Amino acid sequence: MEVLLNNDLKENVRLLGDLLSEVIEEHMGGDFVEKIIHIRTLAKQARATGQTTPIELIHSLNGLANDDITPITRAFNQFLNLANIAEQYHDVVRSQPNHQPHQLAVVLDKLSSKLSKEEVTKRLSQLHIELVLTAHPTEVTRRTLIQKYQIIFQALNQLDAYPSVNERSQILSQIKQVIAQIWFTDEIRQTRPTPEDEAKWGFAVIENSLWEALPKFYNELDQLLLERGLPVLANNAKPFRFCSWMGGDRDGNPNVTAKVTRNVIHLGRWMAADLYLRDIQDLINDLSMQAANPVLLAVVGDVRDPYRCLLHQLRNRLTQTRAWAKNALNAKAGITPAPPLANISSLIEPLKLCYDSLMDCGMATIAKGKLLDTLRRAHTFGLTLCPLDIRQESTRHEQVFVELCQYLDLGQYQKWSEKEKQQFLIRELQNKRPLLPKNWQPSNEVQEVLDTCHVIAGQPHDCFSSYVISMATHPSDVLAVALILKMCGRASPMPIVPLFETLDDLTQAGNSINNLLSLPWYQQYCQGEQMVMVGYSDSAKDAGQLAACWAQYKAQEELVEVCDKHKVRLMLFHGRGGTVGRGGGPAHGAILSQPPGSVLGRIRVTEQGEMIRFKFGNTQVAQRSLQVYMSAVLMASEFPPPKPKPVWRKNMEELSKCALQSYRGIVREDPDFVSYFRAVTPELELGKLALGSRPAKRNAGGGVESLRAIPWIFAWMQIRLMLPAWLGSERALQEYIKGGKLTQLQDMSEHWPFFQTFIEMLEMVLSKTDGAIAEFYESRLLSEPSPLGQQLRLRLVEAIEAVKTIKLQEILLQNSPIIQQSMAVRNPYTDPLHYLQAELLHRTRQPNPEHFDDLEHALKVTMAGIAAGMRNTG
Repeated sequence: MEVLLNNDLKENVRLLGDLLSEVIEEHMGGDFVEKIIHIRTLAKQARATGQTTPIELIHSLNGLANDDITPITRAFNQFLNLANIAEQYHDVVRSQPNHQPHQLAVVLDKLSSKLSKEEVTKRLSQLHIELVLTAHPTEVTRRTLIQKYQIIFQALNQLDAYPSVNERSQILSQIKQVIAQIWFTDEIRQTRPTPEDEAKWGFAVIENSLWEALPKFYNELDQLLLERGLPVLANNAKPFRFCSWMGGDRDGNPNVTAKVTRNVIHLGRWMAADLYLRDIQDLINDLSMQAANPVLLAVVGDVRDPYRCLLHQLRNRLTQTRAWAKNALNAKAGITPAPPLANISSLIEPLKLCYDSLMDCGMATIAKGKLLDTLRRAHTFGLTLCPLDIRQESTRHEQVFVELCQYLDLGQYQKWSEKEKQQFLIRELQNKRPLLPKNWQPSNEVQEVLDTCHVIAGQPHDCFSSYVISMATHPSDVLAVALILKMCGRASPMPIVPLFETLDDLTQAGNSINNLLSLPWYQQYCQGEQMVMVGYSDSAKDAGQLAACWAQYKAQEELVEVCDKHKVRLMLFHGRGGTVGRGGGPAHGAILSQPPGSVLGRIRVTEQGEMIRFKFGNTQVAQRSLQVYMSAVLMASEFPPPKPKPVWRKNMEELSKCALQSYRGIVREDPDFVSYFRAVTPELELGKLALGSRPAKRNAGGGVESLRAIPWIFAWMQIRLMLPAWLGSERALQEYIKGGKLTQLQDMSEHWPFFQTFIEMLEMVLSKTDGAIAEFYESRLLSEPSPLGQQLRLRLVEAIEAVKTIKLQEILLQNSPIIQQSMAVRNPYTDPLHYLQAELLHRTRQPNPEHFDDLEHALKVTMAGIAAGMRNTG
């Protein structure tokens, strides 16, 4: 089967590549296509013969006329995007042959062998899986192109449905037309998206994918349960919930203001009403039957079409709601006289009346069709589609009280001890009098915090999910937010989520939450529930991947213990990125490698940037992702991994300490590191890519420590060194191997899912590295060889050798031939982009270069192309 799968993938890659070549030939001519083929052939030959510096390929690329550089880079970029479509289609559709057991079916069988039918149903109904869509700027591809790629994905599906000769010809013609549209569309954004643009993109993911995928997934789950004699989920069950940071995450992003947040809320209300209106219209068309139960007839009266009568009323209210949201968005004073749908029960109750009536009247087949789909959407997406999280940095809240206490002559808040701050904040939280003076004029920064909290207080509670505090360290950070919300009029408790993201913060996380939950006032406020966010990106940038992973693991263990002690239910919120250096990797393995007791049917995870497209880009992909999440959470909850042996803990402490010293010895202590990083990577040029609304740096003048994790990783990925994902690990692992502890590492890798996942992710990212390409960047962009660069490349070799030794392999990915093949398909297209990028960086960094705009555009295309080749950015 392995060979067949590979052939299927190759077939689709070749098909899409041939159609792209036809489009390019029709536009650019046959000679131009021959240049592409020549460059690709040279790249293949260089790989096949093991050339570390492919002179002929580099000479050919450097000899390109200025007019050819951009079209050549675009051609290679688009081939890589088309290869990604073929691979994703292969992963989701072709790799699930009918004779293979459904992943979720296997888990349900295991559960049924352990639990009673009632217990299985209870576990499923209690699942709480939250997926949070974020606007982190890692999506290089323009939205208009994403939509065209989805059309090609669906066309590949149609080709697999055994069409007639004529139908196949029409499908191929459609694919070619879409590829032509892509070729004539600029793949580089010319303007940076606004936060509202990002929110619209998030809503589009729901509209174009999740809206259909969610009920289809639940119908699939129902079928699996029925096949096992298990009751289906209740129609009000919602194991999955979706939230968003788009328009709510203002940490380090001055473009996200209170006005933006208000607009995004209204955008969500408008889009939700519009989507429900489409559903209701379909139901009005379908529910033409007359038989109804007494409950429904008591509501609508003696009418010929009881279902349509009730749904017409609901349609009118949805229409009013949509108009209300549009007026609110346009800041018009006049609001539609008729009240819009104000709460979710106003939407669900009419649908439930129809559902119950159909069931009572023997029309279950109809009830469990489109109507049940809409009911399930309503329970999951509500009236806002996805509630917003608000995220802000802790010092912004502290500044509110620094200025307020100064204005009220209460003292210097910033100089108070933690105990004094807590006493003041709790005293004011319990005080009924207003604390906010009417005539107070704070700084603009403080006013923005207050305006945001006024927006929170002024909207229905279901518009918002949580308030996340980045750089939280003390209970006063949480109490400060609670008091600001109270000052601004929020009547009921809003979940407040401390985010621990540096190594020191993770180390102190358990103690910090223990102190917070020890406060009687807060115990009452949190109502027995506490969410804590674990930051993967910044902790890895701060400490290196190995030390960060171990710190995250220990922090979660401590948080579980602390919350158990206080009899509080913990929800861990994993701030994972798309890349290994930001906590990324396959969701199934990541969840199964969490500490025992840390999941228990509840988990919250960010879905960021290009990973939203890869996991939820179309209905089939989204269904598969929901299946993966539910399977993994059930397995981690009911069949948790073993607790690490004492010797494993001892080993990890030693490995972590060694890796941390090694990592920081380079990143923090080597005086040449920052200048080397900026010289050999396109870090400075990345800011010109209009990826997102958020600035690349927290402050304009800072060094690496101020650089956000995304451009930090993006820059190293572009030169194929992938340094953030492995630096430090190589020294720690090699010291253990040389110290005679190889068998201990192998025991951990074989029997401990946490360490096994770490090694597998390390292997995967190392397979994408290429020291020779990184060395070429250095030779082209530095005036002389760098000892630091040579040291880093030697360390890369150490990392590769360590993984091969632990896994008893001669090559990386020895047991993953499909991933090997995937990289082999990409390399002949990615390699020329690297050599072109290095040359373009050299040219654009010269004083007053000729054709600068054209060269810079080509440079941006190489960045997008390499990101497509690696299948991620940051």
